[in-house]
Amino acid sequence: MGKDYQAKVFRSGNSLALRLPAALGLTEGTEMTLREEQGRYVFEPVQTPPKTIDLTGIAGSMPWLKAIEREEREFDDPERPWHLLNDKDA
Repeated sequence: MGKDYQAKVFRSGNSLALRLPAALGLTEGTEMTLREEQGRYVFEPVQTPPKTIDLTGIAGSMPWLKAIEREEREFDDPERPWHLLNDKDA
């Protein structure tokens, strides 16, 4: 169980607002989800989907850059000195 904090409800325009202590570590502008569960209020940060980079708009602007097929991909597989690890254990 976490620490208890007290917060004060106040009027803000035509709405009610809840002033939360800075000790909670929230930053201004954070979007929150609020729900009622059996007479209690639970709030948590909105889950945002991870950001992705969409390169489809620039792919045609680089004609020299061509996709390679899976079979054409080459990866270096350097030798690993596993025998040195065994010598330490001996």
